[in-house]
Amino acid sequence: MSTQLLTYVAVGLSFALYIGIAIWSRAGSTKDFYVAGGGVHPIANGMATAADWMSAASFISMAGIIAFAGYDGSVYLMGWTGGYVLLALLLAPYLRKFGQFTVPDFIGERYYSKVARVVAVVCLIAISFTYIAGQMRGVGVVFSHFLNVPITIGVLVGMAVVFFYAVLGGMKGITYTQVAQYCVLIFAYMTPAVFISLLITDNPLPQLGLGAEVSDGSGLTVLQKLDATLVDLGFQAYTAPKKSMVDIFAITFALMVGTAGLPHVIVRFFTVPKVSDARLSAGYALVFIALLYTTAPAVGAFARINFIETVNGSNYAGEDDQTATPQFFKTFEDIGLIRWVDKNGDGVVNYSAGSAFEGAADFTDERGESGERLLANTPTNNANEVDVDRDIMVLANPEIAQLPGWVIALVAAGGIAAALSTAAGLLLVISASISHDLLKKTFRPDISDKGELIAARLSAVVAIAVAGYLGINPPGFVAQVVALAFGLAAASLFPAILMGIFVKRMNREGAIAGMVSGLAFTVAYIAYFKSSWFGAVNSADHWLFGISPEGIGSIGMLINFAVAFLVASRTASPPDEVQDLVDDIRVPTGAGVAHTH
Repeated sequence: MSTQLLTYVAVGLSFALYIGIAIWSRAGSTKDFYVAGGGVHPIANGMATAADWMSAASFISMAGIIAFAGYDGSVYLMGWTGGYVLLALLLAPYLRKFGQFTVPDFIGERYYSKVARVVAVVCLIAISFTYIAGQMRGVGVVFSHFLNVPITIGVLVGMAVVFFYAVLGGMKGITYTQVAQYCVLIFAYMTPAVFISLLITDNPLPQLGLGAEVSDGSGLTVLQKLDATLVDLGFQAYTAPKKSMVDIFAITFALMVGTAGLPHVIVRFFTVPKVSDARLSAGYALVFIALLYTTAPAVGAFARINFIETVNGSNYAGEDDQTATPQFFKTFEDIGLIRWVDKNGDGVVNYSAGSAFEGAADFTDERGESGERLLANTPTNNANEVDVDRDIMVLANPEIAQLPGWVIALVAAGGIAAALSTAAGLLLVISASISHDLLKKTFRPDISDKGELIAARLSAVVAIAVAGYLGINPPGFVAQVVALAFGLAAASLFPAILMGIFVKRMNREGAIAGMVSGLAFTVAYIAYFKSSWFGAVNSADHWLFGISPEGIGSIGMLINFAVAFLVASRTASPPDEVQDLVDDIRVPTGAGVAHTH
C-alpha cells in the first residue's frame, strides 16, 4: 500500500472515530454542552486536558522552532510546562470549587459586575481567536502536505470536522474526542522519535538519545555534532543563546502566566465531579504532557541534523543516486513550505546561514533550468539558497529519515489530532462566552435552556468561520502565533483571576481597569510590530526594554496589576458577601473551618 493511501486511511479512520464519539456523546443540555455534565473521570479529563493543551504548536511547531532556534527554543519548554504547574497548583482547584461554567462567569460573580463579565468575554475572544489562528494554520499545513491539497482546502476540511463534533457534542463530545486524540497524537509523536533516535544514536529513548554519541564513529554527541555542523555552515552554535537574557526571561514568564490564564484549559477543571478530582486530573495531565515535552528537544535536534545531511550539497535534478535532493524537499517546495533559489545555476542545493531572498516568498508558475519553482523575489547576495518553514520539521522528519509509510501516515493523523483537539476546545469557550455570559447572564437573562443551547451552537458556527479565515491568513508561523495568544492571556485574564482568588480587597473598578489597560497595551504593542498596517518593523532595535512581541505580555501583566491595585485603593471595598465568597473559595471542602464575619 502506498504512503499516500496509508495516509488517507489513517486520517479517515481517525476522523470516523472522532465523529462517532461525537454522535455517541452528543450534548442534550447546557451543562453537557459547557462542562460535559461535570462527571468526567480524572484520568479521562487528564488525557483530554493534555490533548487540549498540546496543540498544533506543541506537536508541529515547537520541535521545529527548537530545531532552528536551538538554545533559544527552550523558552517554549520552560514557559509552557512551568505555566501548567502554576495553573494546576494555584488556580484550578479554587476555580473548580467556585463551580461555574466559564472564566467570565467567575470574573462576573467575583467582581459583582456585568461590565467586568463583558470585559472578560472580550479578553477571552481576543485570546482564543489569536490562538485558534495557529491551530487552523497547523491543520492546513498537515492537509496540504499529506493529502496533497492547497493549505486553504486543508483549513476548510478541518473546519468541517471541528464543526461536526464541537457543535453537536459540545464539551461532552469534545472531552471524549480529545481522549482519543491524545492517544493518537502521542503515539504518532513518539513512534518516529524512537525510530530516529535508534538510527542516529542506537538509543531507543529520544530523551537519552539527545545526549548520546552519534553512531557514525566520530565520537561526538548529538549536540556536539550539531554545533560543529552549524558553525561550519556559518550559523551560530546550536547550544549558544541568540536572544538577550531579558527577552528570554520575558517570553518564558509571559508563556508561563499566560498558560495559567488560558480559558480553554481552565474550563477543563469544571468538568470533573469534585475539587479533589481537579487536582488529580491536573497531575495526570502533567504526566501525559511530559511524554511529548521531554521528547521535543531530541526531535528538533535530530530533525536539524537529518535535514542538513540530506539537503545540503544535494543535486536537485538528480533521480536515484545518493546525491539526489530527497523527495520530501520537492514535495514541500510544491506547496510553498520550502523555498529554493538556484543562485549560481549549478543545480546543487546550498544550505547555509543568511536569507535566500528578500521579502516573503512570491512564487511564479514557471520552473527554472534546474527544475526549481521560480520566485519573483530578488535573491540576496549571500550563499544560502534555501528558506524553510519551521512548521514542517516534525511532519518531514519520518520522510527525511526514510521511515516506513505507515509511520508517515501516523504522523499525519497525529498532527491533525493535535490541531483539531485544541481548536475544538477554543471554539467551545468562545461559543460558551457568547451564549452563556453575554446572552444568559447579561442581555437575555430570561432565555430558556433550549434557546441558550441553540445560541451556543450558532455562535460556534460563527467562531469556526472566523477561525478558518485566520487559519488561511495567519499573522505568523504556528508557535509564534500561539505565543502571542499567551501574552494576551498573561496581560488580561491571569491577573484578574489571581487577584479574584487571593486578594479580598480587589474590587470591580480595579479589575476592570486592570484588564482593559493590560489588554490594550499588549494588543497595541503586538499590532505595531506584527501588523502590516504599521509596517511591522519587528526589530530588536525598536523593542521596549529589548522585549519582543512574544514576551511583551509580561509587561502587560505588570501594568494590569499596577493599575488594578491603584484604582482599587482609591475606590470602595467589595461588598461583604463577595469577601465571604473569596474566603469560601480558598477553604478546602470538608476542612471544618467556621467563618466569623
